[in-house]
Amino acid sequence: MLAALVNAWKVPELRKKILFTAGLLVIYRIGSFIPVPGVDTAKVVEEFQRVAGQSGAGLLSLLDMFSGGALSRFTLFGLNVGPYITASIVIELLTVVIPALGELKKEGPEGRKKMSQYTRYAAVALAVLQGWSYTALLTGAIRPGFIWKLAIVITLTAGASAAIWLGDKITDKGIGNGISLLIFTGIVSGFPTSLRHGITMLGQGWVNWLYILFWIVGGGGLIMAMVATSEAQRKLPVQYPKRVVGRRVYGGQSTHMPMKLNQAGVIPVIFASSILAFPATIAQFVPAISYAVNKYMYNVWIYNFLYVALIIVFSYFYTGITFNPIEVADNMKKYGGFIPGFRPGRPTAEYLDRVLTRLTFSGAIFLAIVALLPNITSAITAQGISFGGTGLIIVVGVALDTLKQIEAQLIMRQYEGFLK
Repeated sequence: MLAALVNAWKVPELRKKILFTAGLLVIYRIGSFIPVPGVDTAKVVEEFQRVAGQSGAGLLSLLDMFSGGALSRFTLFGLNVGPYITASIVIELLTVVIPALGELKKEGPEGRKKMSQYTRYAAVALAVLQGWSYTALLTGAIRPGFIWKLAIVITLTAGASAAIWLGDKITDKGIGNGISLLIFTGIVSGFPTSLRHGITMLGQGWVNWLYILFWIVGGGGLIMAMVATSEAQRKLPVQYPKRVVGRRVYGGQSTHMPMKLNQAGVIPVIFASSILAFPATIAQFVPAISYAVNKYMYNVWIYNFLYVALIIVFSYFYTGITFNPIEVADNMKKYGGFIPGFRPGRPTAEYLDRVLTRLTFSGAIFLAIVALLPNITSAITAQGISFGGTGLIIVVGVALDTLKQIEAQLIMRQYEGFLK
């Protein structure tokens, strides 16, 4: 891997992309420490911890982890890219319900450009709603007066728009995965604090070396399992018959179609977290449902059940968007390919759909187990030592995707990549 990093730095174009990405990520982290106007910085963290402690599921703490602590500090990038992710989910769901949006999605680059524009408009609207919601939640740390609240909402909305812009620039001119890299940076920025907390607990005798060893070995094994699951795939044999064109013979080769165990990657986890944050936002504007949302939906057991269910649902949803068995079977039939034992066309599509359904279910269950693992390990150790969780899923998934992006650039220039 070290040799691959050196080779990546030797390529001028790739070096510029890496430096450009690093520069924008530094700007993003600086913005995460710039407080919004009208906030008592001495009280805001204390007020956030009080409010976060009222929700048994720790939803605000999860969103704060995604933003790298920017939400608990109530800073410029406090909303992070959460509104954009939620807007993306809503627009994707509307393409199924509204035929006009479905047709727009199929119109190629121009259609996708229009869809992206609609997503951004929806993201700004959601940023306003979420900004006002968090302002109402943390009112104890905010100066009284409507003007101050309005200034905070405008600042948070502008910060969310700027974060989306940074993510788009990283995707277009950097190494890619812009939005995911912003979330990755926010999560990783909290690792030094967690490490320092663990060392403090060890030094003061709250935990012993056995628990620390359990955490290191268990965490390392879990990361290896997550990498293996992300890279696992089932290879379906595909046969292409020989074709005679003039005096030349084409085809007649056996190949395979790779189908990944976790086709959706980390998207279901991010989507599920964003959707669960939406009811709390609405509850701030509809007091009649506020009590029901806080009592029932954010109950620990109900929240965990909904979290697992949404991860499974979005795994199927996103996989269905990215992989269409009917379209794949038709393309295979067009070029004369077939899967041994299945006729081209509909029988092949049905077989692909069965395989995809089983693989997606296994991958979704694994994601759900890892997401809930902190609760399980905390109960086992009884010392608050835990590993796994949503943050680790996103960190490992985004790291693998980014390495693949860089590796593709290296292979294109005849360099050896990271993954051998």
